[in-house]
Amino acid sequence: MSKLPESNEDTSVEHGHGSPPSTPRWVKVFGIIALVLVLLFVILHLTGNNFGGHGGHTLHSSGIEQGVE
Repeated sequence: MSKLPESNEDTSVEHGHGSPPSTPRWVKVFGIIALVLVLLFVILHLTGNNFGGHGGHTLHSSGIEQGVE
């Protein structure tokens, strides 16, 4: 006959008593996406590009210099 596991045996994977449960996959995916977006923003900011097209953080001359009072 085949030998069946006894009812008091635990066949599940056990973590150590002191270790926390593993991080869910969706948390890891969102973390990676957030990291990529932050790196993209930093790279674009350091290279002088901006997301707003015209405007952004560029310095504009004042109205007085353009002849508008």
